[in-house]
Amino acid sequence: MKITEQVWQFAEPLVRENGCSLWDVEYVREGGEWFLRLYIDKDGGVDIDDCERVSRAVDPVLDEKDPIPESYRFEVCSAGLERVLKRPSDFERYLGEPILVKLYRPKNGQKEFPCRLLSYHDGDVTAEMGGRELTFEKAEIALVRLRVEF
Repeated sequence: MKITEQVWQFAEPLVRENGCSLWDVEYVREGGEWFLRLYIDKDGGVDIDDCERVSRAVDPVLDEKDPIPESYRFEVCSAGLERVLKRPSDFERYLGEPILVKLYRPKNGQKEFPCRLLSYHDGDVTAEMGGRELTFEKAEIALVRLRVEF
């Protein structure tokens, strides 16, 4: 089982007990250091107190379970307004919302598509952009995130 899956299993109930929902768990190497990040969410938005409370709840369990052999930095962050959509439930929750689809390779000379999410099926994303319906296949999608419109 991947580190992120292990951490999700024991962190998710603790995040919920602290009035938030777990949006994502990320374990990445940046600038020569490893980071374990929990991204949390709640109605009305997450503030620094929420992040601190969740961090204090999860940190001792991380020490006890010790799922990561090397040294790392542990952070708890807000999922943010322009959060990445990963799971089918993420896409279903935000149907009709503005998104940005980033592709691995250009399609019609373009790698980024600001559009509106219409549907999600088995990793394929259908969206509306400029009155046109576009479908992006799972294999060509690098990232899909929410997009804030002003």
